[in-house]
Amino acid sequence: MKFIIIYITHKNKKEAKKVAEVLMRDRLIACVNYFPIESSYWWKDKIVTSKEIVTLVKTKKENWAKVKKAVEAIHPYETPCIMKLEVESNASYANWIHDETNQ
Repeated sequence: MKFIIIYITHKNKKEAKKVAEVLMRDRLIACVNYFPIESSYWWKDKIVTSKEIVTLVKTKKENWAKVKKAVEAIHPYETPCIMKLEVESNASYANWIHDETNQ
């Protein structure tokens, strides 16, 4: 089984939880972690610095397109950051992800 972590940035924890709840409810992900960060980036010809929340969501590789589509549909950012990282894990955790996203 192949698994991924999807890195998604959000304006605040409330918006992050809204996105994560949709993904969890639809069984597209097995788990989500929330991290406060500070970001600097180019936006509309200016360097912007802001506080954000990053979510790391864990799922099966084959759910990538569905997760990406769902996030793009509900995320309030004009250009959301949705990045896929391929990962390996211990067998028991891999089985848990598989079971929780196979409903």
